Amino acid sequence: MARDNNRPARRPEADDGMIKKLICVNRVTKVVKGGRNMRFAALVVVGDGNGKVGCAMGKANEVPEAIEKATQKAKKNMFKCALVGTSIPHEVKGKFGRGDVLMLPAEEGTGVIAGGPVRSVMEAVGIKDIRTKSYGTNNPINCVKAAIEGLRALRTVEEIAALRGKTIEEIKG
Repeated sequence: MARDNNRPARRPEADDGMIKKLICVNRVTKVVKGGRNMRFAALVVVGDGNGKVGCAMGKANEVPEAIEKATQKAKKNMFKCALVGTSIPHEVKGKFGRGDVLMLPAEEGTGVIAGGPVRSVMEAVGIKDIRTKSYGTNNPINCVKAAIEGLRALRTVEEIAALRGKTIEEIKG
């Protein structure tokens, strides 16, 4: 494909310390009167390795453009999830579509026990010790979005105590 000379050349990006993981690239075909239009959709997870994570899809005519769009959108969608040390504070189940991801806290030294797409999410967040199990679909898009929904649902004891207007000792019982 010919290079568009009107577009400014891409600047090398400064390293912003973010962990960027490309999960999958799908080729999408749209059938039109003149034939088939090929485009690409990329799913990217971005995290800081310290509890912040975001994921997004980017679509474009070329793969690198789709990845770049997805990365920029994922940075905008980042949120802080609750962590306790190197694991999560409690058991949680994330659901998206037909994808269910069960996440269980693990002792230090266990490592990340997770399938491909969910493992990438956990590494981007900075979780070092966790056990996960994916149920339902093995579609990477649904697995990643289910894992993200599960991470959004995490709450620490301090947050729950503040919401209920109680002390931490009353919550722990």
